[in-house]
Amino acid sequence: MKILDVPQSGSLAGITSSRNRFGQYRRTRATPVNPNSTYQGTVRNRLSVNAAAWRDLTANQRAGWESLGSQMTRTDSLGQSYTLNGFQAYCSVNNNNLAAGNSVVSDAPALVTPSGLLTATITLTAAAFSIAYTTTPLGAGIRLFTFASPQRNAGRSYEGDYRLVAVSAAAAASPADVFTAYQTRLGTPIAGNRIFLSLQLYDTGFLSGPLVTSQVVS
Repeated sequence: MKILDVPQSGSLAGITSSRNRFGQYRRTRATPVNPNSTYQGTVRNRLSVNAAAWRDLTANQRAGWESLGSQMTRTDSLGQSYTLNGFQAYCSVNNNNLAAGNSVVSDAPALVTPSGLLTATITLTAAAFSIAYTTTPLGAGIRLFTFASPQRNAGRSYEGDYRLVAVSAAAAASPADVFTAYQTRLGTPIAGNRIFLSLQLYDTGFLSGPLVTSQVVS
């Protein structure tokens, strides 16, 4: 149900408040799905490892992460900006490092704001899924993180559920072949379905802004 009210997000007594591009709305609270998948277990394990490692840092190291976090801005579900605390900054950087196949860092790095992709052209069929991108090749140490949605109806125009399906090699040249990675994670593409993509570049623990696009399986 669409409403006019002060900005709200969250659940109370079986009712969930949220917002979309048409404004605020309320709906019956839905019980979150807990598939307990291998991918979900990997993320949970990383959080546990990060929490344990955070406790072992020195006070000076934690202060460095607090300083970094104060420079890292995010936007919440109500469109409001906020910065990260030290632990959040540590998890953000090192989760990206682990996803990229790189080592965890204990000392906070200098803030990096990677430039995103300039263009992305998608080839998508039931037997092929590739992304031709510029600039190519990527710079030294830069990797392409490909986040993709489950398959949707072709008429859909908005997506909020992206899963990390592939990470390129450092300095990889275009195109990126993500067919096997997508098929393993989210199934074989079916003709007529739409798949949404959010493409970000990784650099030393930080991700660029996303290039968001979609393609109907031909």
